[in-house]
Amino acid sequence: MIFGPYTFLILAIFVASMLIQGYLTSSYRRWGQVRNARNLTGAEVARQMLDENGLHNVPVQMVPGTLSDHYDPVRKTVNLSEGNYNVPSVAAMAVAAHEVGHAIQDKVRMPALILRGQMAMPLSLGMNLAPLLLMVGLFLQISGLVWAGVIFFGFALLFHLITLPVEFDASRRALQYLQGRALNGSAEGEAGARRVLTAAALTYVAGFAMALAQFMNVFAMARSSDD
Repeated sequence: MIFGPYTFLILAIFVASMLIQGYLTSSYRRWGQVRNARNLTGAEVARQMLDENGLHNVPVQMVPGTLSDHYDPVRKTVNLSEGNYNVPSVAAMAVAAHEVGHAIQDKVRMPALILRGQMAMPLSLGMNLAPLLLMVGLFLQISGLVWAGVIFFGFALLFHLITLPVEFDASRRALQYLQGRALNGSAEGEAGARRVLTAAALTYVAGFAMALAQFMNVFAMARSSDD
């Protein structure tokens, strides 16, 4: 962590993020033990939703880990964790539909999804350099290095900002599909799916809040170094 005027805000958001992660884990664990009304596994829901949207060539694969589910826009694959691929739970159904939501975004060329994908690799490299540039620049009083670090943090903030509509839209598509096909089966199942997806969405909100606080922190430090 780079200490600055917003350090305590960053720490507060970190604590909030841990609480949100705990909420996600508990929600996923609870609804991962509740069988969905149609007795469909995550893989079956994903395959059905993909086929109904004309994505017959997009495979559904099982990947190791817990909540490691994701859509790969490069390989065009929907990847579900072991706990969702073979399990006919409310949580598995919701997560699978969410990931297919990303596949549909890719099909319709959602601008935010495309931009996020283009930013991912260079941003990953840049964020490894950003703290070093900032600290070396502050220590040696080289303004150019300091502001280069700030710019990288700014791009990270932009990445998290773009991520919000991408994730919210995927969850909207998932809930719309599950409701339209009556796959939840009951008000309880619908509430469970919504709770799992809401908890997941909150983690992205927390990620954006952390990126914003970090940017404010390094920006204030850069301004101070120029005075």
